[in-house]
Amino acid sequence: MNEPKVCVMLSTYNGAKYIDEQLESLLAQSQVDLHIHIRDDGSSDETVQKVRGYAKAYPDQIRMIEGGNVGVIGSFFELMRQTQPIYDFYAFCDQDDVWKPYKLSRAVAKLQSGPLDVPLMYCSSTQMVDQDLNHLNVWPHLPPKPLSMYNALVENCCVGCTMVLNALTFEQIRANVPSDLTHIIMHDWWIYLFVSSFGEVIFDEEPTILYRQHQGNVLGGSNDKWFIKWKNRWNRFVNGKNHSILSKQARLFLELYRDKLPSHQQQNLQHFLNQLDCNGVKRIGYAVKMPFYRQAFLDDVVLKLIYVLRKI
Repeated sequence: MNEPKVCVMLSTYNGAKYIDEQLESLLAQSQVDLHIHIRDDGSSDETVQKVRGYAKAYPDQIRMIEGGNVGVIGSFFELMRQTQPIYDFYAFCDQDDVWKPYKLSRAVAKLQSGPLDVPLMYCSSTQMVDQDLNHLNVWPHLPPKPLSMYNALVENCCVGCTMVLNALTFEQIRANVPSDLTHIIMHDWWIYLFVSSFGEVIFDEEPTILYRQHQGNVLGGSNDKWFIKWKNRWNRFVNGKNHSILSKQARLFLELYRDKLPSHQQQNLQHFLNQLDCNGVKRIGYAVKMPFYRQAFLDDVVLKLIYVLRKI
């Protein structure tokens, strides 16, 4: 029996320090027919030279694209555009992590156990590590609430570098990438929103990657950085950096997939957007009972607050 063909899509940018460890961990993946597509987003360090070396050493497995700087969202969507739909599964990869040898085979097994005729996406917890790969904590944990469109519209629970897609998911997203990516918050969030709306998300509690945290890097999963996380969120809110990003992404998603969404999802999404234009009393009433939710209680309270304030 042939091994499943898996394409790993990796975007690099000034990642020379850790790219060797990441690529070695990819090449060590077991029980899959591995192909790696790498797009460099205009690096100015030694990343390009290092990746060229790997592409020369593994010409049948590694393909390199040297591109201009378009940012992480544009770079990953460009990778999807330049990757032909000829593989069984597709994975996203960051440049500075380390994958466990069974990461892809475990994901493929989970996806193969699901239905064949709907979009599927695998994601997992991660073993967070410091710069020297010393273990920190496991994050994220299994979300307590369903991974549905009603969550994905207002929160991303899936770590992009753990995502693996079945062929149907990849082909459908690739065929409908918006020409303007301005209102897409992040490529992985967009994909989570798509799959949760039209298919099924498979969340694996087993950490399959070592997720490197750089000095000063604060993630939502850092339990010991709770105060800093909320302080940073507050600063972003006060500075207006996150204002309207959820509603803009929701509006773009509705415009693109309106005719494909089930009628009840379409109506709920449209109602979510329409109620923002109502008076304060109606917005409060809607926010209290709206079907959209975040996983954690406090995050859900904040969601309702920013909706009432029209900052969503």
